[in-house]
Amino acid sequence: MIDVHQHLWPEAFVDRLRARREPPYLTGWTLHTATEAPYDVDPAAHELGKRVALEQDLGTTLAAVSLSSPLGVEQLGDTELLAAWHTGAAELPKPFRAWASVNLLEPDVDELKSLLDKGFLGLQLPAHVLGTPAGWEAVSELLRTAELSGRPILVHPGTAGKTDGPGWWAPVVDYTAQLQAAWWAWHAYGGRRTYPELRMCFAAAAGLAPVHHERLTARGGRLGTIDPKLYVDTSSYGPQGIDAVARVLGIDQVVHGTDRPYAGITDLRQGDAATAVIRYDNPHRLLFGAATPERGVQ
Repeated sequence: MIDVHQHLWPEAFVDRLRARREPPYLTGWTLHTATEAPYDVDPAAHELGKRVALEQDLGTTLAAVSLSSPLGVEQLGDTELLAAWHTGAAELPKPFRAWASVNLLEPDVDELKSLLDKGFLGLQLPAHVLGTPAGWEAVSELLRTAELSGRPILVHPGTAGKTDGPGWWAPVVDYTAQLQAAWWAWHAYGGRRTYPELRMCFAAAAGLAPVHHERLTARGGRLGTIDPKLYVDTSSYGPQGIDAVARVLGIDQVVHGTDRPYAGITDLRQGDAATAVIRYDNPHRLLFGAATPERGVQ
């Protein structure tokens, strides 16, 4: 089984968050951000030995961990915090490997190339900066670098807006809206024409944006055929959501992602064959762009 979307904070990253005095920062294990209420992080969720044991028990051959983009790290200009993430993530044991992130204030293509050469799986980008065609154009050099390197992009929810809503508001409302906007902006931008070989995955089923393709058609739009290099992950959704998305995109474009430790594996009730495709074959094609080897071999 391959999980394309998890979070695990290396010790160096935690230490740097505790050293900060402006959001995002940690006091003990309480996380403070600029837009969301303080959140008590479960220390066990980031305890490396427990996480390794859990994935071993589940039969996970690869778990792709990513920087928590809702923290806004990519736009802080805190190079030490980004460096702490990459240093710690690069040292994680199997089955963990990591997505790279970059400083979006001054994107460094050479640094991204170096991270990819060091074994990072691909590049994660926060959805809140991709909500318009101009947003995609602004990261064009990063997209081209990933494409030429044969590495994928993960579009992950980014910084939420301030709200007086309940604790679930940002993940349920803000994050999904970001992903939907990024999905439609990618198509409006003509991303596939510009980057014909780029593999990309939208977390959390792209906020269910594909389900709205019927509305697009009703308003005179058209996206054409299924894009075999464009994927969505299953994180935080169950049988209803994933079945609806799969009916639009096809089962081959759905990949297993849990968003652990914030969510876990859900029985999608797709049947054994489809479940195997979602949990292994499709994630392998997303990450490596090649036919899958024998399952369990990585």
